[in-house]
Order: sequence, then C-alpha cells, then structure tokens
Amino acid sequence: MNISNISLKYSRVILKLSGESFTTVNNISNIDSSALFFLSKEIKKIIDLNVELGIVVGAGNLFRGKQLQKAGINRVAADHIGMLSTIINGLALNNSINKMNIKTSLMSSIPVNGICEIYDWNKAINLLSKKTVVIFSAGIGNPFFTTDSAACLRAIEIQADIVLKGTQVDGVYTSDPKKNINSVLYSRLSYKEVLEKELKVMDLSAFILARDHNIPIRVFNINNSGALKRIVKGIDEGTLIN
Repeated sequence: MNISNISLKYSRVILKLSGESFTTVNNISNIDSSALFFLSKEIKKIIDLNVELGIVVGAGNLFRGKQLQKAGINRVAADHIGMLSTIINGLALNNSINKMNIKTSLMSSIPVNGICEIYDWNKAINLLSKKTVVIFSAGIGNPFFTTDSAACLRAIEIQADIVLKGTQVDGVYTSDPKKNINSVLYSRLSYKEVLEKELKVMDLSAFILARDHNIPIRVFNINNSGALKRIVKGIDEGTLIN
C-alpha cells in the first residue's frame, strides 16, 4: 500500500465544479486564467495524495439555459447549447491540469470527434485506477437534466466514495448567506432534513439519485485554498449530507 493513501478518508471522488468556478469576481462571464490556475493547483494537491478524481463541469459562466429561454430559444436547444459549453470549460480545465504534469482524459456524453472521447464508464474506471484525472463534460447527454444530475450519476457509475460540490459559499446555510447575514451554516445534514427544509443543495432529481444510491454529498467553498485536500483527508469542511 502506498503510504500516502493511509490517511485518506476518500480515495475516489467526483468533484462538481460550477461554471462560476472558472471565473473571478471581476470576470463573471468568461474563463479566467487565474481561476483555472487556482483550480489546477488545488486538484494537484489531492492527486499528489493518490486520490482518484473525476470532475463534472458546469457552464454557467458561458451560458445559462434560463437566460437563453428568456431570449426566445427553445428549452431543448438551450440545454444543447449548455452541454456544448461544458465541453469548452472541460477543454480549458483539461489543458490547465496538463500543465501541472498530471495525466487527464476529457470525456463527453455526446460525440465530438477529434476534440474529446465519448463517455465510457468502464474506460473511465480504468483510467481512474491509473491515476488519470477524468473530466466529464456535456452533462448526461440529454436536455432537461442538470450537471448536478451528471455528477451524481457519474459518481454511482464509477463507484465514487463521495460527491464534492464546489461552490462560491462555505456550504449549506439556513438561508441564502449573500442575502441574509444571519443565516447559519449547517455542518451536517441528512437527506431527509434537506428535503423537509427544502434546502437548495442541488436540483431535486440529482439529490434523489444520490439519496437512493447512498452517495454522500459534501458542499464546500472551492475558493478556500486547501479545502479539497482537507476533505479527502477527513477534515470537516463545509456541509456533509448523508
């Protein structure tokens, strides 16, 4: 056994990154190189611990389906635009991680020949076991499903220990902390509590998928340096839902 694995609580994880993770405060609708560099450094910290990492990317920094619908675009077409946008983010992240001398593989749920591989769960597991970071793009390949659903589905398929949802806040609060300064951070919640309190952790279909397959979810602030490393080593960070 590799000695670096002894202190790990989670050895195979799915990291869900929203589109906002690819931006900075002053650059809210694009891909920012400094944000990519920060993410890649955080990822390297856990790869150096021999964590097997799959990443599901969103694309809110480029396009949001609701905004496209308001512009008169059909929901199915809007979701297809969103799926293609996750491939753009995936390409950017893939390139950035490669610069850290980390092996990566970019997979897409829809075929995009010459740019990335088509998603194959068996190949993904094989790559993960060889310490290759696998980036999953294009959601689940169908409209009406979010990248949260993709994260939970991929976690089930590759038999991940946990879904780590990186956000712009420190975890799940009693109310929106950006609107209510008196909101309180939960350190731990059950699936039942999330549903009863109607807390916005992720969309309902994704959450139910995780619950039914007993996949724990940890919501944390991806912008906190070292947070990923602390989590995989079992240190409390953000909110754990199980």
